[in-house]
Amino acid sequence: MPRPDVDTLPVLPTLNIAETIDFYQNRLGLDELVHKADDYLILRRPGIEIHFWLTDRREFCENSSVYIRGGGIDNLHAEFAGNDVPKLTPLMDRPWGMLEFYIHDPHGNLLRFGRNAPADHGPPTGSDK
Repeated sequence: MPRPDVDTLPVLPTLNIAETIDFYQNRLGLDELVHKADDYLILRRPGIEIHFWLTDRREFCENSSVYIRGGGIDNLHAEFAGNDVPKLTPLMDRPWGMLEFYIHDPHGNLLRFGRNAPADHGPPTGSDK
């Protein structure tokens, strides 16, 4: 059966549109501004598009996350480290067979990045935090 041609795009809360633009464009390289309104934002870079909706409820941001998966996360991690992304974790070999790193954006949204680890990935390294 053929698979439908669809994309899944995360929609995260934000406390401040301008701060979100600054962080995601300057630190994470989502430099294509697709749409900007007073209460909604869409940013994109090749392979990643994230939508944001404005809220004044910090707990929404602090309890939201997205998982971005693909073979290029090693390069993304190096890029983000070069951009001095705050709260960037090291690449970690996870017991569930993924190599991952995490970022919290300025408002508390958790961005999780992962790819399949090699079959001989061995015991996990790094912190589970």
